[in-house]
Amino acid sequence: MRALICDSYDGLDALRVGEMPDPTPLPGTALVAVKAAAVNFQDLLVVAGQYQIRPELPFVPGNEFAGVVESANGLGGVEPGDRVVGFVGTGAMAERATAFPGAIIRLPDHIAFDVGAVIPVAYGTSYHALVDRADLRADETLLVLGAAGGVGLAAVQIGKALGAKVVAAVSSEEKAGVVRDAGADEVIRYDQMPLRDGIAAATSGAGVDVVYDPVGGSATELALRSTNWNGRLLVVGFTSGDIPQISLNLTLVKGNSVVGVFWGRFNIEEPARSAENNRIVMDWVADGTLRPLVQKTFPLDEAVQALRWVADRKVVGRVVLTP
Repeated sequence: MRALICDSYDGLDALRVGEMPDPTPLPGTALVAVKAAAVNFQDLLVVAGQYQIRPELPFVPGNEFAGVVESANGLGGVEPGDRVVGFVGTGAMAERATAFPGAIIRLPDHIAFDVGAVIPVAYGTSYHALVDRADLRADETLLVLGAAGGVGLAAVQIGKALGAKVVAAVSSEEKAGVVRDAGADEVIRYDQMPLRDGIAAATSGAGVDVVYDPVGGSATELALRSTNWNGRLLVVGFTSGDIPQISLNLTLVKGNSVVGVFWGRFNIEEPARSAENNRIVMDWVADGTLRPLVQKTFPLDEAVQALRWVADRKVVGRVVLTP
């Protein structure tokens, strides 16, 4: 099969498109013909050897896909011909991939494969963060940093679905328009004003209850300082490349919490709860409550360009490969 192949931990320079053996389905797994594979910031870290997991070389990057089941190999619940989305540690950026039952979600017929491919990780992460980790309530205010990115845009939409007031922080007018269309009640342009000034203006000085932070860097502590009593800072990721060092006295004087969000491990530790979350997310996508945004689609031969698009922070919404 054709695939994107990583031969060494040298980042994008180590990637090529070539032939790899078809994956061998283990008992109780499904073999899927991949129709679309999503590109994530995490993929950049994995191919550079900077992620928590270092796959054995050579390997196929990519951790979420949409496609059609070719064989179920003893797996109950899906059959050949079923449309599905799935998530894996690696292996999605290829013509075929395998997945275990807890990592497969049925894709309704009216949802396109490119849209389906971007659902599992971004929406799964954001739902787990806002519901399981933050217990976000309808009377609360949610601040989303990096709101026009993949997980950020998902958090904006899920926050609105949960009834919260959503304040979205972005860095351009194009991104501001996207998050407004996604349902943001207020938009902060932190390229035009200091973040804390923007939060004060967006909330009439009231502050925020939950911060969704996939960015890290200097914005993390600034947002934490703007939380209310019993506020929650959700640590989702560090796309800025800078892991912040937070003054813990802030959690004492404000009575707030710094809460880690590791969706990948959540799937392993709490598979039943994860499966229920996945069902809810897919139902919300199916009925239009959630609207994934695919900005650009690349063929597999242009996979490195797709990853560079993400690395250069050109993405509004998501980027997808089509094997």
